[in-house]
Amino acid sequence: MEHARATAPLPPAALEKTRGRLLLSALGFTGLFAVLTLRLVYTTVIDPILPPPAVIKALQPVLNIMPPPPDRADIVDRNGTILAVSLPGAELYADPRQVTDPEQAAEKLAGVLPGLDMAGTERRLASNKDFVYLDRQLTPPEELAVNRLGIPGVYFENTETRHYPDGDLAAHILGGVGVGDVGIAGVEEYFNKRLTTDPAPLRLSIDAGIQSIVHDELAAAVKEFQAPGGCAIVMSAKTGEVLAMASLPDYNANDIGTASGNAQFNRCVNGVYEPGSVFKLQTMSMALDSGLVHWWDYFDTTHPLRVGHFYIRDFEPAHVWMAMPQILNVSSNIGASRIASILGPKIEQAWYRKMGFFKPVDVQLPGPPWPQHPPFNNWGLAATMTVSFGGGIAVSPLQLVAGVVPIVNGGILYKPTLLAVNPNDPPAGVQVMKPSTSDIMRRMMTDVVAEGTGVYAAVPGYIVGGKTGTAQVVGPNGRYLLHTNNASFMAAFPMQDPQYVVYVLVLQPKPDASTHGFTTGGYISAPTVGRIIARIGPMLGIMPASGAELAAQTAALEVPLQPTPPPGRVALGPNNPLPPGANAFAYLMMGLKPPGMDDTAPTRLSDQRAAQKAATLLPASPVVKRPAKPVAEPVFPAISSHLETERALPADNEFAER
Repeated sequence: MEHARATAPLPPAALEKTRGRLLLSALGFTGLFAVLTLRLVYTTVIDPILPPPAVIKALQPVLNIMPPPPDRADIVDRNGTILAVSLPGAELYADPRQVTDPEQAAEKLAGVLPGLDMAGTERRLASNKDFVYLDRQLTPPEELAVNRLGIPGVYFENTETRHYPDGDLAAHILGGVGVGDVGIAGVEEYFNKRLTTDPAPLRLSIDAGIQSIVHDELAAAVKEFQAPGGCAIVMSAKTGEVLAMASLPDYNANDIGTASGNAQFNRCVNGVYEPGSVFKLQTMSMALDSGLVHWWDYFDTTHPLRVGHFYIRDFEPAHVWMAMPQILNVSSNIGASRIASILGPKIEQAWYRKMGFFKPVDVQLPGPPWPQHPPFNNWGLAATMTVSFGGGIAVSPLQLVAGVVPIVNGGILYKPTLLAVNPNDPPAGVQVMKPSTSDIMRRMMTDVVAEGTGVYAAVPGYIVGGKTGTAQVVGPNGRYLLHTNNASFMAAFPMQDPQYVVYVLVLQPKPDASTHGFTTGGYISAPTVGRIIARIGPMLGIMPASGAELAAQTAALEVPLQPTPPPGRVALGPNNPLPPGANAFAYLMMGLKPPGMDDTAPTRLSDQRAAQKAATLLPASPVVKRPAKPVAEPVFPAISSHLETERALPADNEFAER
């Protein structure tokens, strides 16, 4: 039985009271929410309360939109132009275990990858390895083509590819990279660690614009004269910086792996060549700096010189006594030999050692070779004379240029460099000769271009100084090749304050109508140097002069070819041929007994033979009488054997140039 409880209904008055309370509560909550809403609008819209800036910055997300630095730093020229850069690339590899049909996969890959070794690829894909490289230098189009094939087990690995925007420009300086972007030549090899550990660009001393001009002008000369090669260099005379260095033949640095050894060979640094008469600049500077001779002294160039079977001749015999300006002007081998014999081997060797010609050139490139020169213990009369005009010694072109810099800049030797020099911290250099020696050398070099063997290097508006060089070429058997030579020209400009040294060497050129059948430095290389200077001068901020300004600059550098000594001084000449302190070789060449030499002193048989050979020199000037008996032993080693065993040179091969 169910029970129910009934509740009595509320009275109407109670219900009304309850409804009132509910209404008041609703109105209260509505008002409260209205106040909160208004307060929120006020504090966020009308007068917002912002957090401190540091809090806002801390809450902002950091987005890095810059790509990661390359694995290998860029290489730029002195002006920031990119010479080498690493770009994103891809390498193709495979997991042979996932390749179901190696033969078909290799066939497909060979269809889209030109040059792929299909047989080798098939072998790699059929191996039991879990990782094999198929191509490590994919181009973007090749990557897309392979991706479309959809071959299972073939994958891509992101990498970087070294790119050289200008191809063959400065290729021998830049060098190149091999597998894994490892430097294998040039500055890429020399600075490999620096380029892979420091992301900052490597700034070279090269000027890309000047490098392009030098390359083009050298290429034109090599092509015109059908030469197998050549090199050209532009160096700052104030810092030793190399602004341009071109070697031909060259190669595309992007394809160094396919370049031949001949194309990769850097003739400016790794080649050593007899410098020819350009080396007379060293002989003249050495002589002036020694104090034994002066630029107004005269030397006997009336006849050829003979030592055993070896002859020294001039291209156009003058049969007169010449002063130093004229010897350099006409490039007299006889005059240079006479001067060198006065100095002797000790002074010669000390000078060349000081100038750096007895060791590899110190520059930021791998593997510079050792120069070649006569043995120090067998540096006799023949070596002393032939080295004086650039024969019997071989150095690299870069060494040769570095050795000329102090001759024109006041006597300061700088180490050649391929790195840009901070203008606020220039190199100090080493003073290797008197400023007065450099001063007179600049004047004599200016005369060579003004009216000597280097006239074809003249450039309107510029005062150019220089020296021609024509050197014989040593063949595979160690003997000089007949009718074959290297032609060069060394120049500096502007000579009133030399800023740059320019050198061009054309190897084994063939004559044409423009050279009148000659292959000498004056005809082959001097015009090329002139064209280079005319083009790069304005680029370097050196503008051509004219009118009174040019005339005054030229007059200040003039030097007479037949000078007279200063008042109170006596010049060397027919009646006074040798100065006090002259080496014994100078007396031997004139058939005279060196001072202080004892006629009764015992001599070895070899010494007697050497003295007898020295005594067979062609007759000297009539004013000097030959003694009746053979001369005694010289102070320094006798005639060098490095030339005695060579063939007698034909009369028409005369070691000189016009």
